Amino acid sequence: MLLHRLCLALALSSSLLLAEAPKPNFVVINIDDLGYADIGPFGSTLNRTPNLDRMAAEGMKLKCHYAAPVCSPSRSALMTGCYPKRVLPIPSVLFPGAAVGLNPKEQTVAEVLKGAGYSTMCVGKWHLGDQSEFLPTSQGFDHYYGLPYSNDMGMASEGSKSDLGQPLPAVKDVASKGVDPKIFGNDETGLKGANQPPLPLLRDAKVIERVGQDGQQSIVERYTTEAVKFIRGSKDKSFFLYLPHTAVHFPLYPGKAFHTRSKNGLFGDWVEEVDWSVGQVLDVLRELKLDNKTLVIFTSDNGGTARSVNAPLRGTKGTTWEGGMRVPTIAWWPGNVPAGTATDEITGMIDVLPTCAALAGADLPKSKLDGGDVSPILLGKAGAKSPHADLFYFYSGLTLQAVRSGPWKLHISAADKRAPAKGKAAKAKQQAANDGKPQLYNLADDIGESKNVAADRPEIVAKLQALVEQAKSDLGINDKGPGVRELGRVQNPQPLIGHDGTIRDGFKP
Repeated sequence: MLLHRLCLALALSSSLLLAEAPKPNFVVINIDDLGYADIGPFGSTLNRTPNLDRMAAEGMKLKCHYAAPVCSPSRSALMTGCYPKRVLPIPSVLFPGAAVGLNPKEQTVAEVLKGAGYSTMCVGKWHLGDQSEFLPTSQGFDHYYGLPYSNDMGMASEGSKSDLGQPLPAVKDVASKGVDPKIFGNDETGLKGANQPPLPLLRDAKVIERVGQDGQQSIVERYTTEAVKFIRGSKDKSFFLYLPHTAVHFPLYPGKAFHTRSKNGLFGDWVEEVDWSVGQVLDVLRELKLDNKTLVIFTSDNGGTARSVNAPLRGTKGTTWEGGMRVPTIAWWPGNVPAGTATDEITGMIDVLPTCAALAGADLPKSKLDGGDVSPILLGKAGAKSPHADLFYFYSGLTLQAVRSGPWKLHISAADKRAPAKGKAAKAKQQAANDGKPQLYNLADDIGESKNVAADRPEIVAKLQALVEQAKSDLGINDKGPGVRELGRVQNPQPLIGHDGTIRDGFKP
């Protein structure tokens, strides 16, 4: 009896210690349009990134981390732990004044962690809907500061369509003409082109600034200031900071302290300013002695554009080639994530929510997730394997374009968007790659997807085609399968700032 009571007491003591164990903080830094080899840890020789170099030396490089081909879908995956098509079934991205967005019924990583007692803040580019129902403060974040979508989705006359230093076009008077239905059409994803309204900066759900060139040029510094302020104010409690930078998306607006400093033009200037920002965040964590209590993930929302270096990967943003979806990612948590390590295990944006939930001891959403807990990989556990080792889907909008199992990747719809080949032989090879036939690549020895081995491995092609067929019963291949959930939708959507400069109702303190 005495032994039994002793065992019960020890068990109770262990459970109490486990319950009282400090929950880690989480910081997710998400860069916009950063290419695979645009930073030092992933091979850049053009851009100086000493803070990211140190972060990688003190942490782990995730060498096979998948995002999505473009912005909004990638961010929906990060927020929900699901393939983008499941929760944000749109052809491409969201625009100002969209009638649709991430459904408020979806449970985001912020809501999951908030339910576990975390303070939450989003600082930066949101891009999951700009109506009040879709903003971060309606999706689990205590506070928000940033641009609700891309920095090119504003007025050309105010610098949103041209890089720093380029002459601005003449003002187009859209205030008197209103929105042009020929451009807007019936597209519920929002206003495009010349119809786009002034670019708004928000604090929580209130517009606080109409962003012009000066505002664009100071945006990284202001995001960084807000992020550091939040960390300092949350040092005595568990917190989740989501820091999705506007940089390095077009138009390029490096801060005044970084302009012309790099040897890689405006793009390099902005990459180096992002590196500075990362250094500021890591430095404050070290200063407050929160470094060994905080998991920091640095990543990009999709592959780089033509301005970037995606080598040795094939393709760019907007494609399902590796260069469109495999992004440079680093995990940092001194004393927990083993220093100076790297992994080739498949991880992705869809793993952020379940991983944070597992480390925080938080409850997962009841709805279906596609991601998994990759903390054993991050913590360097022997034999840790990816939850996606046997299956990972590559969607572009609503279309399934490729599927991966192990090292094998099968493209079933893969138009080659590289520059036209020169020479008859090269053109013939490129045309063959675009003729609609299956293309099979072994990423273990051909990360650049340069050698189609489908003809040599018909059994692998058949195996992966069966996985493609399997998708029909869930997300679908070209249509919306039964596993696709409803978009959030509002009636009579309005831009946050009208073309006449009026701040719309509903966006007040």
